Amino acid sequence: MEKLNEYMREYKSQLEKGVLQKAYKGLMEYMMGLKIYLKKKYPDYYISSNIYFGYMDMTYFSFTPRSLKDQHLKIALVFLHEACRFEVWLGGSNKEVQIQTWNKIKESDWEKYPLVPTTQGYDSIVEQILVEDPDFGDPDTLTKQIEEETLIFIEDMEDFLSQH
Repeated sequence: MEKLNEYMREYKSQLEKGVLQKAYKGLMEYMMGLKIYLKKKYPDYYISSNIYFGYMDMTYFSFTPRSLKDQHLKIALVFLHEACRFEVWLGGSNKEVQIQTWNKIKESDWEKYPLVPTTQGYDSIVEQILVEDPDFGDPDTLTKQIEEETLIFIEDMEDFLSQH
């Protein structure tokens, strides 16, 4: 527990500066705004009612078209805190679906997007970087970039799955 005590002293020190709280709050507001924007623009998509705020490791919400939802798959828009980047993930609604879809992609030798190395310990099947170094100073452009890249990813997933 001594390590935790050291971590907590550093945590308190960082919080006293006030920057972490402002950055985190701004990020959460951006994620909420992104979710609302997509929900209004794509009313036929399944969008999770809540945002998963995580443990300062990742924050995400789902944004899934009916075609993938009907296959028990989901799309997640993910912000990875440590890497400070946005990614889009294909995931399964349960482990069985995840394993089946992972095997289908692996056996096809489809290499358009990176397949996770294994289904063990991963919440995703395929992960793709959307924005490596997001510019939060221009949120409208950032939102458009995330939207466009996500729609391309979804279309590619739909095409692949319809052929396999």
